Amino acid sequence: MFGMAMIVPAKILRDCATISRVWRKPMTNPRKPFLLNVGFLISASTGYNREFDFYLSTLSEEDDDVLLSEIQGRVKISRTPQGLLVEGKFNAQTHLECVRCLEEYDHKLQWSFTELYAFSLNNVTDSGLLVPDDAQLDLEDLVRDGALLEIPISPICKPDCQGLCIECGQNLNMGDCGHVELQDKIS
Repeated sequence: MFGMAMIVPAKILRDCATISRVWRKPMTNPRKPFLLNVGFLISASTGYNREFDFYLSTLSEEDDDVLLSEIQGRVKISRTPQGLLVEGKFNAQTHLECVRCLEEYDHKLQWSFTELYAFSLNNVTDSGLLVPDDAQLDLEDLVRDGALLEIPISPICKPDCQGLCIECGQNLNMGDCGHVELQDKIS
């Protein structure tokens, strides 16, 4: 019996280590990577919080023109008297086209969001978010909207981008075409 007691704790330790590794990452569905079960937070005491780390290689939909890659972030969900406070910080890469020279370039995005998912209609904020009955929060829209708001309206590949020659269309970042000097003399 004593020998068996030595084996059981080792198995329990292995199982606990596996459970510990699983709980460090959010339990997500590959099709819905930002879907979190927050049922345990609803019944927790006020002030309790939990952090979830995310990493996705890409995020895109058929109707999206923007492809996000290397998405990394952390979401902290805190239990408040009114509901669940969701705070997220993310960064990602996207591929944009410069409005001056029309060359494609990689652009780094960084954004954050804070939203309150209310327990009842009495506590709803301007966003109108309620904790769903099934306690499954889908944060994909918050993450996607935050990223889209960070994309510049007129993306520029670098601050000193020269653009295109208005005569021949050459990318002036690649070299001078001779037309620029002619335009300077006319001006």
